[in-house]
Amino acid sequence: MTPIPSSTLLEALNWRYATKKFDPKKKIPADIWAVLEHALVLTPSSTGLQPWKFLIIADPAVKARLVPASWDQSQPADCSHFVVFAVRKNLGTDHVDRHLARTAEVRGVPVESLAYFRQMITGAVEKARAEGRLDLWQAHQVYIALGNFMTAAALLGVDTCPMEGFEPPKYDEILGLAGTDFTATVACAAGYRAADDKYATTKKVRFKPEDVIVRI
Repeated sequence: MTPIPSSTLLEALNWRYATKKFDPKKKIPADIWAVLEHALVLTPSSTGLQPWKFLIIADPAVKARLVPASWDQSQPADCSHFVVFAVRKNLGTDHVDRHLARTAEVRGVPVESLAYFRQMITGAVEKARAEGRLDLWQAHQVYIALGNFMTAAALLGVDTCPMEGFEPPKYDEILGLAGTDFTATVACAAGYRAADDKYATTKKVRFKPEDVIVRI
């Protein structure tokens, strides 16, 4: 792999912002979107469990239905693609075994050879369950996917807007998640900024590096 220039990464991160107004006429090309979907798939997760589903909503009718459940924010309707990050609730050994079966398939090893790894993962899962933090632990993984997606999008010149401002139960109902093992946790609109989005030229405000970076 040839690393990209460091200036390219910083330029992309400075260029991106939480887009408030998308141009509904501009759509993300299929080849670019395919790369962004693959970026989601390649997201790392704790012990590799990938406790998520990524719902890609491009149907205008469905996107429009999400607006009232998003505190009437327009991004779901106006963006090109709307991604809903759903987390696996009450994750159990069935999900662990599914992950290990996939590991054995990809790496060409007997699933029995992963017995110690299985013991380690199930031990961590059950400890988290007993401590009442299992769902929170898994939800944290979804935010890794969100950050990965937004950075990948910026590098490809695609605008994004992360969104927690919505009603998960209503999203679950609209998207067919109600009654399943998954629930909507966070979302991200993706597309291209409108020419008159005033926030596109607003200076980015961050604390100074010395206020947030601690070198030990």
